[in-house]
Amino acid sequence: MKPFASRYLLLVAFSLLLGACQSTPAVDPAEPDTRVAAIAALEQSISHNELDTAEDQLGALQAQSPDDPQWVTYQRQLAEAYLQRSQVVLQKGDVNAAATALSRARALMPKAPALTGGVNGAIAQARKAELEKAEAALKAAEKPKARLIDPSAESTTIALNIQDIAQLRKQMDALAADVVNYQCTVTFQVPRTQDYPWLATLLEKRVKKLDADYELKIDKQIDRQVKAQVVLSPRKP
Repeated sequence: MKPFASRYLLLVAFSLLLGACQSTPAVDPAEPDTRVAAIAALEQSISHNELDTAEDQLGALQAQSPDDPQWVTYQRQLAEAYLQRSQVVLQKGDVNAAATALSRARALMPKAPALTGGVNGAIAQARKAELEKAEAALKAAEKPKARLIDPSAESTTIALNIQDIAQLRKQMDALAADVVNYQCTVTFQVPRTQDYPWLATLLEKRVKKLDADYELKIDKQIDRQVKAQVVLSPRKP
């Protein structure tokens, strides 16, 4: 009977062991390796400045284990990378790209406003400068074409045909238009003192006809060595 009892006990023990093995869930040894590989891929994307890809990779990891505290570290790294991108593209003059990168940094770290404060101010200044430049260009486009002066020059000197009154009046018409349109200061350079008053009067009448409220800034220089001429200096934007 003893050999039989021993065999029976061994059979029961083997059955219990087999049942225990079958009830224990199998652990996939590849699962930790997959997680490590995913984290390595995320780090590589951040280091290579592939930030859109990195953001997708981080989101996938967070979905798998939302409570893992290490994701906060990667979130900050990604936010700082977006912030750096914003600074770089802003220096290159791409304000829209800078604003987009800054918005991504804010979305990743909404509780750290100091992280983005400096760049935000720089973008605001850049947008203001862009707006002022656009307004200046629009105003320049609206102005009539200059008739006698070079608007880009500091000043333009025009010889006056005082010997031909008809030609002089045409010159004064053109001078008055440039004075008003480009807000020029005026300096008459004449060889005789008596030449100044009537030349100034001819110009003043035409300027007032074009713009009654225009404040004409006019001066004179008496120089016996020069022929009658006028210097117009347009106001700079």
